[in-house]
Amino acid sequence: MPIEILMPALSPTMKEGNLAKWLKKEGDEVTAGDVIAEIETDKATMEVEAVDEGKLGKILVTEGSKNVPVNQVIAVLLEDGEDAKTLKDYKPSEPANDDAGKDKKEDKAATPAPAPAAAQPAPAKALAQPIVPVVNSVTSQNSSVTASPVAKKIADQNGINLASVKGTGPKGRVTKEDVMHFLSQPNSGSVVNRVADEAISIPNNNIRQVIAERLVASKQTIPHFYLSLDCNISDLVKSRAQINDAAPKDESGRPAYKVSVNDLVIKAVALALKKVPAANASWTDEAVLQYNNVDISVAVAIDDGLITPIVRNADQKSVLNISSEMKSLATKARQGTLAPEEFQGGGFSISNLGMYGIKQFNAIVNPPQSAILAVGAGEKKVVVADNGEFKAIDVMTVSLSCDHRVVDGAVGAQFLQSFKYYIENPATLLL
Repeated sequence: MPIEILMPALSPTMKEGNLAKWLKKEGDEVTAGDVIAEIETDKATMEVEAVDEGKLGKILVTEGSKNVPVNQVIAVLLEDGEDAKTLKDYKPSEPANDDAGKDKKEDKAATPAPAPAAAQPAPAKALAQPIVPVVNSVTSQNSSVTASPVAKKIADQNGINLASVKGTGPKGRVTKEDVMHFLSQPNSGSVVNRVADEAISIPNNNIRQVIAERLVASKQTIPHFYLSLDCNISDLVKSRAQINDAAPKDESGRPAYKVSVNDLVIKAVALALKKVPAANASWTDEAVLQYNNVDISVAVAIDDGLITPIVRNADQKSVLNISSEMKSLATKARQGTLAPEEFQGGGFSISNLGMYGIKQFNAIVNPPQSAILAVGAGEKKVVVADNGEFKAIDVMTVSLSCDHRVVDGAVGAQFLQSFKYYIENPATLLL
């Protein structure tokens, strides 16, 4: 009997995926552990390994297929002694726990019969195609309307869609007088824009859809509140420069490492969470889960939105180790090659837009976590020193978004004060 290869669930949130590429073709021998396909999940593109061995008898889901439900049969393997004749009467089994299919059946039963063909709207598939910009949509539309040449000329010059003008000529022909009468109306509401709207339809992929669902769920179900604080990072900037200046260089002059402000922020957050563990927690209906490990999710921008790879046990790692790990994780994130364990989990998030010049912003909590720190850009500010003199310092504003069910105002304030201490005393980050 043919062995069915199913669309795997490669992450807890994955309900469907895109079959990006087949790495085996029909007739190829497959052994357990062979990489047979690449699947685009809600987080990244991952390789799928075969768990059985045999000959790839038939590919049921073609390369490039979108939104393939989890557990749907995508291909079948033939065992020893089986050949193409074995597949003659073969029918794929129904996906196990196919809630999506069940929903579709229920929707189908509840949907009334469609209207006659003449009343149907434009084909839906047009929405998935690029909308080609039109230079002069009014002229294009008016060319198909029965009207006199003078009427069309006046209409084009004034940005009027002749389909909105009632014609009084023979067989409804629009005349010059009809257009002039239309122009004389104070609020016709039918004059279209002189410059046509231009847009491109970009279909939502799995990553965009999951991001949208999680953000909406976060704002609808989590009671957010926000705390902001200014940090003096003058010493941090100097310490970073000293660390990078001390990096050994290779023959081409390339330094062995380059620590970023974000690397130091990750370390400071990790130490602050260790000091204020109540901020490293999640809400459940039964209890608040307070994490023993300090695993920090760091937002990384990718073409399809963002993803949050995790620096695990960040409190136990040196700044140099954090820097090296973050560079590797960010590269994988942008290439879509993160392994599930590299982005699933985490107890706290950091979102840094300082490199884009953003001074301050409030981020959305990433459930099931209870807090996320939004980091802004450093900027020069003039302050009054203890001796009464004015001096310029580097200031970075951070904002903490909290789930009030877990992190109340006092806990949030304690965390920020602890973070501020570590950031303003960078030597503590190197201990």
